[in-house]
Formats: sequence, structure tokens, C-alpha cells
Amino acid sequence: MELKLYDTLTREKRPFKPIDPNNVRMYVCGPTVYDFAHIGNARPVIVFDVLFRLLRHLYGAEHVTYVRNITDVDDKINARAAEEYPGLPLNEAIRKVTEKTDRQFHEDVAALGCLPPTVEPRATDHIPEMRALIEKVVASGNAYVAEDNVLFSVPSMPDYGQLSKRPLDEMIAGARIEVAPYKRDPRDFVLWKPSKPGEPAWPSPVGIKAPGRPGWHIECSAMSWRYLGEVFDIHGGGIDLVFPHHEDEIAQSRCAFHTPVMANYWMHNGFLQVEGEKMSKSLGNFVTIHELLKDWPGEVIRLAMLQTHYRQPINWTLAGMREAHKHLDIWYELTDEAAPGYLCADALDALTDDLNTPKALAALHELRGQAAKGIKPAAASLKASAQLFGLLQMSSAQWESFRPTSIAVDENTIENLIEARNGARRAKNFAESDRIRDELAKMGVVLKDTKDGTTWEIAR
Repeated sequence: MELKLYDTLTREKRPFKPIDPNNVRMYVCGPTVYDFAHIGNARPVIVFDVLFRLLRHLYGAEHVTYVRNITDVDDKINARAAEEYPGLPLNEAIRKVTEKTDRQFHEDVAALGCLPPTVEPRATDHIPEMRALIEKVVASGNAYVAEDNVLFSVPSMPDYGQLSKRPLDEMIAGARIEVAPYKRDPRDFVLWKPSKPGEPAWPSPVGIKAPGRPGWHIECSAMSWRYLGEVFDIHGGGIDLVFPHHEDEIAQSRCAFHTPVMANYWMHNGFLQVEGEKMSKSLGNFVTIHELLKDWPGEVIRLAMLQTHYRQPINWTLAGMREAHKHLDIWYELTDEAAPGYLCADALDALTDDLNTPKALAALHELRGQAAKGIKPAAASLKASAQLFGLLQMSSAQWESFRPTSIAVDENTIENLIEARNGARRAKNFAESDRIRDELAKMGVVLKDTKDGTTWEIAR
């Protein structure tokens, strides 16, 4: 069975051929631990967990190495630490913020059904590798020292920009790079910078006397090198990381090791919106994984996420969550007494075609229909195939204990609205009747009109 993956670098879907089938290697950019992870952060975690599971199935669990880093040194972390613990020394405050956020992240992603990566390195544990990598880039002539900073010289790399394929003016405008008089070119980016008083600091590379700290991009290059080598198979992350983060990773790694590529396949998941709008705190639609898990089982979030192809934008909706919950209710009921059987060939074919999860899930829905007719092998196959997705991981009894409570409603309010709607219907005021139905629907209430009256239930 041939696995095909879409490579952002070449803009084509092509057969996956690992460098070493006995050691398939994947690196995915992990969280910066300064705040609770939001639902957009959950997408790459879930997507690349599915790929990890698929690679383990195809090559054997012992032959796949998955590295996902933790960024625990960053300006955002410093700012959050100073804000939350103003009375503490900054380094002590940073430790409190990163420990709390890191712990919450791991609890959240475990609840989403994600396997732990093979290796999960922290940036601050790999400063020696970062210094060594910077020394190599300087020695290659692709970086220079200016006012205790080490900067990568973008013009020194003729084919810089292949991943994002941005015009020069867009690179300059979109790089979010600090303007500094000591830069030789506005596109040049920081590999190392001096630390401000009280900030985390380490001995600097290339003979710089002032202590400093690494730039963001060098962290991932150093950690992927440490655990996966100079060139590895797959590098993944969100589409927002293509430029400048991944572009700059490629530049510094290739120049350090004089290699034509850093990774053979670059994979990126698409953006996420909430109810059709960009997620932002100002719009009041900023949703964290932690908040969602208070109201929904992790498997519901996981299935809702996988119903859209990973490269496409996703519109995160409450309706999509309810639909996913209904599907899982049925799947758990149909597979309650089934032992996992054979994997569905159609679902596996779809997954090996660039993780086409919508098509794979359609195959599982077909199995559900057969299982509902009492065909036991179909129920067994549904269970095994869903488990490859990281679903149906608990017993039916455990599943029944999880019920969404996100739509807290007052029964008297519902009954009063239903009575008002019935009055509007009797008065043939159908516009008002429809308005009340819509209001109830927003509360998560589903109405059923029968000859005996109107009944209601909370949508799941």
C-alpha cells in the first residue's frame, strides 16, 4: 500500500519514500507554553497524531520517531510571566508560567486521544546544540555578528524563499522582523541575541562576551538535528508557520550542513475559523481546548476536526460538534460487544492518499450502516478502523459518562418559549413562530411537533 503526501515545498502530492524505512522520522512544531492552547492549536496536534498512527501501522511502531518540541524561551513567555507574577524575579516567574502551561497542554492533548510523541524536547534543554548550529552557520559564511547579535544573511542564500515562494517585498513586509540599523539586509533574521537584565541568559556563541538567548527559528533546527539528523523525512506544522518560521529553519539548517533540503516532505494544516469568523478575543469567540473539554468528550473534538481535510480551512461550529457526538453515540452503541476486527480497506486507502480523513470517515459510515443491520464483522471492522483514527478508545460505559454540558438551559425558559411559539402558531404569526424556533435552536434545543403537541430535547 503506497502512502502519498502533499509537499508544500514542491507543491505536489507524491509517493512517500522514507530515507530509512527502519527509522521513519517526523518533526512537528509544538506549543509555546505561555497560555492555554486554543482550538486552532489542536488541529496540528490531532492531524499529525493521525499521521503518526498511520506511519506506525505501515512501518511498525518501533520504526517511527516523532519529535514535537516545547518552546519554553520566548518574548511572549517573558511578557506573560511579568504580567502574572510582577512580584517575582523574572526567571522564577517564567518557570511558574511554563510549568503550569506545559502541564495543562499535556492534559488537554491526552484528552483529545493523542499519543505522546517519541521525543518531546524542551528548547532550554538544547542550548548547546543551538550554539553549535550557530557556529556552523557563521563558519559557512551565511551569518554575521553585529552588536552582540548573530544574524542570518538572507542574500547569502540564493534560493532562500522556496517554501513560501513570496516576492521580495512581501518577505520584507511579512517577516515581522525587528528593524535594526546593524542589519545588512532588512530580511536578515536573528539566530542569537543579547539578553536584557533579568531575562533568561546563556553563554553566547562565536566569541560574544555578553550572555544571550536564542532566536525562535534556531530552536527547531537544533532540536530536529539532535534527534532526527541533518536531513529527515517529514516536517509539519500549521500553515501560519510557513513564513517566516519554516522558511528560516530551512535556510539555517541547509547552510549549516550544506544539504539540498532540510526535510523531504513539508506538511501544513489549514487555518481554522469559529462559526465563520477568525478566532479572536475581541470577537468573544476565542475557544481553548481546556474550555471545550469541560463540555465535550475529547473524541468529539477529534472527530469534528477530522471531518475536514487537513489542508483545507476548517469552520469550527457547534453544529459540527453535535454531529460528531451523534456519530460517536451510534458507533459506541454498535461496537459495544465487538472486538476490533480487520481494518477497512477503503478507509485505509483514503488515509494513505494524503490523509484524506473525510473520505476515510465516509467509509466508516458505510460500515456503520452494515453494523446496524446486525453484520458483526462490520461492527468489528468499524471498531478497529475508528481506533486507527484515535477514536472508540473507551468502553461504552465510559462513553456514557461523558455528556456535553456546554448548553446549559433552564427548563422553565424553554417551556415558556415553546408556549409562546405555540401561541404564535395558533395566531398564524409564522414569522414570530420561526423566530422563537431559531432562538431555541441557538440554545441547543431541538423541537419535535407531533399531533399530540410539541416535545423538545437538547441536541447532542
